[in-house]
Amino acid sequence: MTHSPSPLDPEGLRRGEREPDVEPEAELLRTLAPQVLGSVVRRFGDFASAEDAVQEALLAAAMQWPEQGVPQHPRAWLIQVASRRMTDHVRREIARRRRETVVFEERQHDLAPAADRDAATAHDDTLILLFMCAHPALSEHAAIALTLRAVGGLTTGEIASAFLVPESTMAQRISRAKQAIRKSGVPFSLPGEAEREQRLTAVLHILYLIFSEGYVSSAGALLTRADLATEAIRLARAVHQLLPQHAEVAGLLALMLLTDARRDARTGEQGELIPLAEQDRTRWHRGAIDEGLALISATLSRGAVGPYQLQAAIAALHDEAARAEDTDWPQILALYGLLERMTPNPMITLNRAIAAAMVEGPAAGLALVDPLDTDTRLGGHYRLDAVRGHLYEMAGDLETARRHYLAAAGKTASIPERNYLTTKAATVGERIAGG
Repeated sequence: MTHSPSPLDPEGLRRGEREPDVEPEAELLRTLAPQVLGSVVRRFGDFASAEDAVQEALLAAAMQWPEQGVPQHPRAWLIQVASRRMTDHVRREIARRRRETVVFEERQHDLAPAADRDAATAHDDTLILLFMCAHPALSEHAAIALTLRAVGGLTTGEIASAFLVPESTMAQRISRAKQAIRKSGVPFSLPGEAEREQRLTAVLHILYLIFSEGYVSSAGALLTRADLATEAIRLARAVHQLLPQHAEVAGLLALMLLTDARRDARTGEQGELIPLAEQDRTRWHRGAIDEGLALISATLSRGAVGPYQLQAAIAALHDEAARAEDTDWPQILALYGLLERMTPNPMITLNRAIAAAMVEGPAAGLALVDPLDTDTRLGGHYRLDAVRGHLYEMAGDLETARRHYLAAAGKTASIPERNYLTTKAATVGERIAGG
């Protein structure tokens, strides 16, 4: 499953923004949660119980820190509290089953003081957790769902929305994934080189989806979730450091950087969505663009090209244009065509339709969109109506454009996107009324 960008803002991928009015303690807890979970899983080896213990520790922190202040070593504090919960859990299991005493005592000897393990440790438990969730015992969809929950911190409902399935279905999928990992007995450590390569496709897809949800939140009052985008970039950097010569790893990191560079320009003062063509490009982050361009330039010269590299190349063409009218749309159209042949997906087709409209006119774009009505993967997704609204507006058929904008607004769970689409419909309506 590929999570694609808003078709009215064809930047190649979703990207995160800074969230307004977020309590600092809450933002810190979201950042630390996957690191703490990784540490506790490594110590105790029980994924499901460790997640419960970490949730209890996060709840305790949320209640205590606002009144007592954030401790000097917040990560160590959370690990210590979660470890105590796990210790209590293990002791209960020992008392009930009359076994595992020796294993428990050996684990207790292995526990280092929590304060000795901070964010600067060379051993990144979150990265290990990422590869662990991509275990071959799991299907790719189950691995991605579990990691979005454990590493990305998304709710089950948000993950279900990303996969376009009911929340109850996703809850069952995540539960089965946890059980599969527990039964597999996989050790908490980085896999060897051969096994690591087998899991890498799922790992990269996981990071892509985490970043995508950060770029445009699938539901709720905020357009973006900067915590997810930032965490995805951090993890992508860690994977790139682990595999510096892997072209698709570099391509994915470049894609994230080139897209995230537009962060400040993508929303207005009230958090409203600003489409790519209307953004103030002087607010784009030049450092991130330069780093992304260097990465994609280096990796494209290595020969074989994958889908993340192609998307990064598209993002680079947008970032290199000083003005919207300077965008090299013919090259973008060609790259989307290649990407669609490599990875057939209706969301890619929607973006290619926009590029085709910019090069060949709106009729060419509509011709690409029409066959998607029968694609079951879209299933009435709001982006299909949103793109049609955009293309009919380009063609001058304002009444049809207005109807599609309103239909799209009624289907999205994202309040900022709904507001944007509703505003577009109202603007088109005013043009109709004005003759």
